[in-house]
Amino acid sequence: MTTPPALSREHPLPAQDGAPWWRRGSTLACLVAVILGVELFLGWPALTQALHYLRTPDKGWVAAAVAAEIASMGTYARMQRALLHGAGTKVSIRRHAAMAYASHSLSVTLPGGPVFSTTFNFRQMRRYGASPAEASWCIALSSVLSTGALILVGAAGGLLARNTTDWQTLVGYGLIAIAITAAVRVLAKHPQWLEGPVRRLLGSVNKVRHRPPEHGADRLFGFVGQLRAVRIHPVRFAVASLLAMANWLLDALCLWMCCVAVGADRISPIPLLIAYCAGMAAASVPIVPGGLGVIDAALVLGLVAAGLDSASAVAAVVLYRIISFGFIIGLGWLVWLILRRRARTSAAT
Repeated sequence: MTTPPALSREHPLPAQDGAPWWRRGSTLACLVAVILGVELFLGWPALTQALHYLRTPDKGWVAAAVAAEIASMGTYARMQRALLHGAGTKVSIRRHAAMAYASHSLSVTLPGGPVFSTTFNFRQMRRYGASPAEASWCIALSSVLSTGALILVGAAGGLLARNTTDWQTLVGYGLIAIAITAAVRVLAKHPQWLEGPVRRLLGSVNKVRHRPPEHGADRLFGFVGQLRAVRIHPVRFAVASLLAMANWLLDALCLWMCCVAVGADRISPIPLLIAYCAGMAAASVPIVPGGLGVIDAALVLGLVAAGLDSASAVAAVVLYRIISFGFIIGLGWLVWLILRRRARTSAAT
């Protein structure tokens, strides 16, 4: 599961090949429609039964699922806040939460969404007072921590599902994650180690572009100098790591509550966690915005393998996606519009 003033007239959504982004997105919209049409055709019997379950879900569990999803977004925002605070920039949790919601909506709904999301996060952090190095550091490390946390959660679920005492695998995954994040921290502390390779790479790029070998070097190594000043206390790093894991676990909790809400309350937590991790891994395949059809299919198959009948699995996944995709994405776009309006107002004054 995450980072620049908001996009405005001065920073419009870019176009490719002369076409605006919304026109290029029509092709993806057609693709989504085809995928959903195929799913409806193949799964119509299960879907009709699932609709019966969805007519009368337990409202208390639905409310709890919404609360779990909001808490999941909150932990991601707190993770980024811990990293940015550790790098030297203090920003209120309210601003981080707004940034998390808006960037998430950009990431999962626009064609090339991760690019827009990263740009948005960078500009917002710069707007909040972070240096370019601090903003880049926070975005990169939050991505590393989030990916590493999902791997650890999935590995732990797999070990528990096999009922094995072979924890060497989990320890191995943990050591790999720690090694990667430690390497990032060491390079941030000693960026001069990259100076030689970067100069050679820059010279090769400038040669292709027919530019002087040192073109852009001053700006690049000025950034490296800023990066050298970035530090993060180990305690804040540990807190951020725990928050990254909590982000995934709370989202999985939302899925479990959706299962209970539609009457599928006999599913075990461990198989559900494995199904959830499989669905989130499928989300890394950038075929359609939001992983529509891809995540849903992976989650349904995982829940059926975990013991649910197909109708209950479809109902639970539909409810989960209404909350995690429909509600959260809608809220994120509302936040983005508010941030955009404020940016335009401040620019006008």
